[in-house]
Amino acid sequence: MRRRLINSTLAVVLVVIAVFGVSLVIVETRTITAGAQERVESEAGRLVAIVDSRLMAADRITEGVLQDQVGTERYARIEIPERAPIEIGSKPAGDVIQATATGEQGETVTVQEPRSAVTGEVGRTMLMIGLVALLAVIAAVLLALRQANRLASPLTDLAQTAERLGSGDPRPRHRRYGVPELDRVADVLDSSAERIARMLTAERRLAADASHQLRTPLTALSMRLEEITLTDDPETVKEEATIALAQVERLTDVVERLLTNSRDPRTGSAVTFDLDEVVTQQIAEWLPAYRSAGRALVRSGKQHLMATGTPGAVAQVLAALIENSLMHGGGTVALRTRVTGNQVVIEVTDEGPGVPPELGARIFERTISGRNSTGIGLAVARDLAEADGGRLEMLQQKPPVFGLFLSRSRPEPGDRAEHEPTVR
Repeated sequence: MRRRLINSTLAVVLVVIAVFGVSLVIVETRTITAGAQERVESEAGRLVAIVDSRLMAADRITEGVLQDQVGTERYARIEIPERAPIEIGSKPAGDVIQATATGEQGETVTVQEPRSAVTGEVGRTMLMIGLVALLAVIAAVLLALRQANRLASPLTDLAQTAERLGSGDPRPRHRRYGVPELDRVADVLDSSAERIARMLTAERRLAADASHQLRTPLTALSMRLEEITLTDDPETVKEEATIALAQVERLTDVVERLLTNSRDPRTGSAVTFDLDEVVTQQIAEWLPAYRSAGRALVRSGKQHLMATGTPGAVAQVLAALIENSLMHGGGTVALRTRVTGNQVVIEVTDEGPGVPPELGARIFERTISGRNSTGIGLAVARDLAEADGGRLEMLQQKPPVFGLFLSRSRPEPGDRAEHEPTVR
């Protein structure tokens, strides 16, 4: 591109020089020639006037008297009737510029100048014009180089940016060049880089979330399958297989929910559902893990509550809270349901040391964890809760109390309060 810009600029300058330079040479040549002719005619007229005045005064007219009146580069011949011609200077050879003047006494003055003098002056003028043209070409080349660098360097830079995007580096450069068209391309590339970065972040986040959310259900499913392989009782096999199938369905729901949430975290599919079913299912799923750890999992509070949300998402949020208490908490873990205003609240608490003071509200940020864990579970749980119009909060740090707030459906006539805890 640089070469094309330089060649095009140079071509334009050469055309301009050819058009105006040739015209200027022609005009200058004619001007110089006309000027030389005028000088010769003026000198002839002046010599005639001098000869007339001396003839009228009867003064002597000799070569020595008129020598100083003729230029050194010119030749003059004075012819006076009945006298010998007077010649001043050397008669030029070759082509000459000549002028003849006749005086009142009949004398004739002829002045000649060699055309070579005019040719030399024309040559010097052409040399000056050529130097000016050369300077113009040099200036044009320098300007073309500057303009080419101004245009080609940004294009090279934009090409490198596009190559970086193609190689997986989506960082926008936010570099502008002062050329509207190139700046527009830079804007588009930066926008594309930001979109690619968001897509890559979403994909990595989906992979991390899926790994975290599927780890425990897969472990529980493998435990169910191991129990099936270790028993010969058909009823036990059937029961465990039914539970395993239900877990597979929940795993499918987890994957679909993660995919939906990765595309648009604000997209929910809220329905009215029985909160008891979700709580009971989660307790049944986590009970073997708690028994293996020698700990208890209990529930209490108001029952027969109808909430608005996505049952699968609510189950995942509760699973994250229960798993968090199993890994980081201690003692008995309690699930308590209650009503506040037009919302249903599910509280999850344990008897552990609680959330460290330095974490505070940052507990829901990704990669934030009080121990050696991924720090993903609570962040995913909060996103899932907000996708259905609910919210997840830490109500108390020590002992830890987490609350999942959901919109409550209209109370049914059979709603009743349960205050006695159910121990599992």
